[in-house]
Amino acid sequence: MGDQGLILNISEASPKFFKGNNNCQQPKGKRQKRKNEDATEEPPSKRPARPTKVHAKDEPKKVQTGTNEDRPKGRPAIKTSSLFKNNPELPDIERSDVKQVQEKVFSSDSFSELGLHPHLVATLTNVLDMSRMTSVQKMTIPALLSGRDAMVRSQTGSGKTLAYGVPLVQGLQGVATKIQRSDGPYALILVPTRELALQSFTTIQKLLKPFTWIVPGVLMGGEKRKSEKARLRKGINILISTPGRLVDHIRSTKNMHFTHIRWLIVDEADRILDLGFEKDVTTILNAVNSQCEQRQNVLLSATLSQGVTRLADISLQNPITVTLAEENTTDMAPKVKSKVVQKEADTSGFAMPEKLRQHTVVVPSKLKLVTLSAFILGKWKSDPKPKMIVFFPSCELVEFHHRLLSNVLPIHGPRKDEAAFLRLHGNLQQE
Repeated sequence: MGDQGLILNISEASPKFFKGNNNCQQPKGKRQKRKNEDATEEPPSKRPARPTKVHAKDEPKKVQTGTNEDRPKGRPAIKTSSLFKNNPELPDIERSDVKQVQEKVFSSDSFSELGLHPHLVATLTNVLDMSRMTSVQKMTIPALLSGRDAMVRSQTGSGKTLAYGVPLVQGLQGVATKIQRSDGPYALILVPTRELALQSFTTIQKLLKPFTWIVPGVLMGGEKRKSEKARLRKGINILISTPGRLVDHIRSTKNMHFTHIRWLIVDEADRILDLGFEKDVTTILNAVNSQCEQRQNVLLSATLSQGVTRLADISLQNPITVTLAEENTTDMAPKVKSKVVQKEADTSGFAMPEKLRQHTVVVPSKLKLVTLSAFILGKWKSDPKPKMIVFFPSCELVEFHHRLLSNVLPIHGPRKDEAAFLRLHGNLQQE
């Protein structure tokens, strides 16, 4: 009995009993268990709290938009973007009553009926592929062949370049003393932009194909002045120029003279004035008047304004007025002032190309971008050969929309490696 009590006391003894007693060994099972408990035990303050288990019935319900009737069974509700909500009401746009005047663009008369040089008629037929005149050409060419000044009002794209180009070439090729290149300009044509200058130069150059002794030339911004001065020194008989560049050469080029001028033509006069070239045109008129007084003057415009009326008053003498939009007649009776000058600026009507269609969409400011993107994408998918020009009021907006639409809209050029979006603004290089 005494031995059994001794064994019982040893098994329940504290671990401290064996600490420092080398002769006594703790049982292996008890010692390992205690060691593991000491390793995992942490102070109560640092022990993380157990997460509270939340049952599904206690979870807060998600707020869903839409009614049960609108939403199909089993589908989540669709959230509508605030882009399409809370938009202001569209205001009513005041639109004045404008009378749209229709012009008959084409006529049934042929160039061969005008008594032109046979080579010129052949050039019109074979090179320019034109055998019949437009209405403005039918009325303007006989008037200019008579030697009178003319004020021509007609819509853009009606053939006004040939309306003055044909009588100009007809008159210069028939000059008694054959024109020499060294004589300088016999005709001066003012145009508002470099693009129109190149277009007019190409047309005049084709008309002069049988008359090689008459040399055309062009002056415009973006070109080297040194090369233009060299061409002026060699001689240009029909000079096509933008107002700003011509004034620059008048002031800085010694070879610039107008002693042989017989024609002064102002094409797209309304655009020239809109671009702010009124002072330059006045400078050119003073320079021409100081060197040559006897000449034939032609003013062409698509619209009439007070500026065009004033320009016609100071540059034309006893002019013939060709206005297709009013009475489709040419006033052949001589007058001190043309019928256009006697009128105030008539803005109650305008002429527009017959196949041109105009549409207006008024949207809130925050919907302009998405509306434009949808319109571009829709046109690109519906038209077989889509072409589009989008105008913005600043260079920064052009850069922003070009970068954005190029990366967002799934549109490519005719070939997969071509870009669909190109940019054009005044901060780019001329090339």
